[in-house]
Amino acid sequence: MDEINPYKAPEAHVADVSTAAADNRGFNPEGRVVAAGNGWQWISRGWELFRQQPAIWIGIVVVFALLLIGLSFIPVLGSLANALLAPVLMGGVMIGCRTLAQGEPLELGHLFAGFRQNTGSLVMVGVFNLVAVAVIMIVLVMIIGGSVMGAMMGGGGKASAMAAGTIMLGFLVGAALYIPVYAAIWFAPALIALHDMPPVEALKRSFAGCLKNWVAFLIYGIIGLAVAMLASIPFMLGWLVAGPVFAASVYAGYRDIYFED
Repeated sequence: MDEINPYKAPEAHVADVSTAAADNRGFNPEGRVVAAGNGWQWISRGWELFRQQPAIWIGIVVVFALLLIGLSFIPVLGSLANALLAPVLMGGVMIGCRTLAQGEPLELGHLFAGFRQNTGSLVMVGVFNLVAVAVIMIVLVMIIGGSVMGAMMGGGGKASAMAAGTIMLGFLVGAALYIPVYAAIWFAPALIALHDMPPVEALKRSFAGCLKNWVAFLIYGIIGLAVAMLASIPFMLGWLVAGPVFAASVYAGYRDIYFED
């Protein structure tokens, strides 16, 4: 029988503490209100993450784009696959951002990390997006359908003008309806991939976090629009940098809103 040494150091392995438990330290699923200027800081922090490993980031963006473009060539099913798989890929990107932020190397394989955990929950974010878009399209058809049909059947200049006005109204209504959907899916992949949050709860938490910080998102959107325009000028090549920066900025915003100082 082995003798017990009362002076022997404990053999507990600190490294065995789960990454999930460490990630939840300071995590506030309710989200908090941050300063409006933090919208710019999210982009700035995204740039800092990109600068650490630009080549890998560019590779991730290229593969991501090629996958979605390739799927889009498949009639009907390709569009469905795009919508369902995009949150899974984004969940993998969020895992990669966390790895990089923790001082470990980012790898191209992180893009597919969402296929190894919480895949079903991430796919459900895509399902929600598809259903929401379908409902919005039905609403738009109800708004603009009659006016467009009237113009097509030769209603004259007045009917055409009314149809144009109705179409513009429809676009505005569609945008207004989709903003809450976009808010619900914005942080959902991060909350699911990094905290094992159920999809419905993740959608609710994402919407609440965005709503609380709409001013910061307004600043983020204005600066992001300017960055997107600049990235599009040189034959869209700027998106090799802007794409990773925007992806990493989502992670930066999630950390800022859902973690206490």
